[in-house]
Amino acid sequence: QVQLVESGGGLVQPGGSLRLSCVVSGSFFSTNTMAWYRRAPEKERELVARITRYGSTNYADSVKGRFTISRDNFKNAIYLQMNSLKPEDTAVYYCYAEGPRSPYYYWGQGTQVTVSS
Repeated sequence: QVQLVESGGGLVQPGGSLRLSCVVSGSFFSTNTMAWYRRAPEKERELVARITRYGSTNYADSVKGRFTISRDNFKNAIYLQMNSLKPEDTAVYYCYAEGPRSPYYYWGQGTQVTVSS
């Protein structure tokens, strides 16, 4: 069974940094698009950053210039370097991946990021 294992969430002060990691386990396939989503309190889940298998990226306007998504295809892993964090970045962050087998997309369990002022 495909599992997306996340790490790196935590508590940080405004202006601080965190690095999230997500590793796909229990699979022999290479993932295609992977992404980070987040869900803040009282808000809908939103796309934070997305990266293709070959490194093409896009970001939510709210995080451009502050967050960087990257991937390691050998490990089927993605990372999210978050700098200059703001209180509004507080959310549960979810890893997302697409692969060749049904159901073709997968979600991580979510990791809490709290930016406290």
